Amino acid sequence: LQLAESGGGLVQPGGSLRLSCNAFEPTLRYYAVGWFRRAPGKEREGVSCVRSSDANGLDNDAYAGSVKGRFTVSRDNAWNTVYLQMNSLKPEDTGVYYCASAPYCGTNWAGRLYDSWGQGTQVTVSS
Repeated sequence: LQLAESGGGLVQPGGSLRLSCNAFEPTLRYYAVGWFRRAPGKEREGVSCVRSSDANGLDNDAYAGSVKGRFTVSRDNAWNTVYLQMNSLKPEDTGVYYCASAPYCGTNWAGRLYDSWGQGTQVTVSS
């Protein structure tokens, strides 16, 4: 898969952004998609994972504790796109956000290997 993120930008604390992860192939629906971020001076961390459309109850969406209740992951198969809706943004959410594909999320979604990665999109939360 070839993935491309978009939707990053500068937003004030408490604001919202919606990131998009678009695939150039019409098969994104068969992959789980993880969202990751890398803050300046920090290691990359998992943000969320959305299960594939054919998971059939065998997999679940997942969120990091730091974003649970604020971020929502979803997918639109008609547009071959996965979204990360980010609300109530905090300065600590600042970083480069990446999407990546995998066969499934699983319980170790933040630490497992992902197959394809996008180039990243910058999110800056600052007043």
